[in-house]
Amino acid sequence: MRIDPVGSQPSYSDGVQRRSGGLRWWVILLFAAYAGYYWLSNQTVDPYTGHKSMIDTSIEEEAALGLQAYQQVLTQEPVLDASSDASRQIKAIAQRLEARANDVEDYLAAENGTTPKHIADSFQWDVSVIQSQEANAFCLPGGKMAVYTGLIPIAQNQDAMAVVMGHEISHALLRHGSQRMAQQKLVQIGQMAAGVAIGNMDPQQQQMVMSALGAGTQYGVLLPFSRDHESQADEVGLMLAAAACFNPHEAIPLWQRMSAQSNGQRPPEFASTHPDPANRIEHLQALMPKAEKIYAKFCSGAAPQ
Repeated sequence: MRIDPVGSQPSYSDGVQRRSGGLRWWVILLFAAYAGYYWLSNQTVDPYTGHKSMIDTSIEEEAALGLQAYQQVLTQEPVLDASSDASRQIKAIAQRLEARANDVEDYLAAENGTTPKHIADSFQWDVSVIQSQEANAFCLPGGKMAVYTGLIPIAQNQDAMAVVMGHEISHALLRHGSQRMAQQKLVQIGQMAAGVAIGNMDPQQQQMVMSALGAGTQYGVLLPFSRDHESQADEVGLMLAAAACFNPHEAIPLWQRMSAQSNGQRPPEFASTHPDPANRIEHLQALMPKAEKIYAKFCSGAAPQ
């Protein structure tokens, strides 16, 4: 009887593959279990929106990171003297917005049935004006703000500038920075699990999986969170500007001018971290009745002028 040295004998390598395949799935399940635990154990309800979000960083840690980043920016950028007209005007707008942060939180928390946290009380507010043609502004965790002079001719007036600054302040009040860090950690967990799962995939399949998880491409799972954050900041920032008695209606021509500045050079919304300008304007228009109500409440019942 002839014995086939290949076909009739058990394959040691097949056994190794089966065992390693089983091990691989156990590792993936462990990653998935940890990701689920991480997600559930770091949920918090935001009083401004009423939505649950994932945050695993303390307010103090946020503020420390914000201060570090702010100081770095100020050492690298030309900062206008605090006595300049632009600096004084920007600072005055910032102070009015800051003073209404808790009021807006209380108002929206009551509307959402949530408990106010008054995160603004922990902020060490500061604002600098940076000499630059860039039309930009930011507010870091802890209340450190900067406005670039390139934004001034686009804003054109203090009401529109307040809308922009209210938007940026809202990112800090809503703790979007910490949410982003937590989301990135969750994605990293997913990437590690994917690294185990795709061991036998061809390079093209591997790239597709990692791309879906946000690795090395702009079309990752984090982009929808960014668009959601932008929309939240639009809403809370508009209410903040209205409560500080700035005309919320200036938000519409502001974003029309912003859109004109880009000359249409932007990716489609699904591939962008910011909402499409037309969708953003439509969203802001829908929010105007609420903004007018807040304006009337905090500005002696007057209508926006």
